[in-house]
Amino acid sequence: MDSPQILLVDDEPNIVMSLEFLLRKKGYHVSIARNGKEALEAIDQMPFAVILLDVTMPDVDSYQVCRHVRQRSDRLTTKVVFLSAHGEEADIQKGYELGADLYIAKPFSTRQLMEQVRALIG
Repeated sequence: MDSPQILLVDDEPNIVMSLEFLLRKKGYHVSIARNGKEALEAIDQMPFAVILLDVTMPDVDSYQVCRHVRQRSDRLTTKVVFLSAHGEEADIQKGYELGADLYIAKPFSTRQLMEQVRALIG
């Protein structure tokens, strides 16, 4: 079986580097998008098992990216995980209403995140 494809969308280089390293170590194929526009292009080119999506990004925001994924009939199995510095109830609720499978507030435990990604992929 092929390793699951994961799209990591974040404009913070340190987060990208550490998560990319951990995901690859767990055997996942990782693609990187540094903003919402790159994320949309990647989603249109390839199906991903999981998209790890920073909520606060320049240009296209993560809500638009999530909406785009949910509108594509060929991406119905894609799991979307919001990673956000905004842990307020209203932010979390908005994420889930837009179709997020998981909403994780920053700072988060990378070990727990890896476990949750594994659980989402099944």
